[in-house]
Amino acid sequence: MQTETHPLEPFFQQMVRNSYAGKLGIHDPEITHYVAHLLCEFSEAEKLYKVRDEQGHPLHTLEDMVIAADPVHGTASSFDAERAIRKHIGDYALFISGMYPESMDPWRRRRGQQSFEELVKVGKESYFIVSRFDIDEYAEEAPMFARLSEWFDRCIYGLRLVRDELTSTKPGCLPARVN
Repeated sequence: MQTETHPLEPFFQQMVRNSYAGKLGIHDPEITHYVAHLLCEFSEAEKLYKVRDEQGHPLHTLEDMVIAADPVHGTASSFDAERAIRKHIGDYALFISGMYPESMDPWRRRRGQQSFEELVKVGKESYFIVSRFDIDEYAEEAPMFARLSEWFDRCIYGLRLVRDELTSTKPGCLPARVN
């Protein structure tokens, strides 16, 4: 059965490819596809906060998401749930730090929320943890998550380039094609 493609996916594929391959030298189609898909997914704001507490309320802080990911002391019901939550944390950290770094301003920090540095650290760590799930149905994609963890800072910078292009592009102009 064919999965349906998000209408923005081809556009984001080109934007990410232009930044990652064209400007940063990241010639990794698997990561390019993953990050473009991530942009599509998070174009729907409610998906940013899909990790929930026991009552079903969305978790808004990084600290609460990390606690929820712990299958022993937190609320993750299994190691599969831990992996899913850690994957989301990595995705969230990459998206926010690359597309909305201003959201990590000092005012938020004074309110007890994460700093930019904490967001990056937890994002890298979360993708690394996901990469350690390297058996059975997760074996094929585990190496990609290891690369995302290793290249996290470069991927953030690549998303900033995407953001810059999105905010500076004139209406009606599509991104240039990079082969």
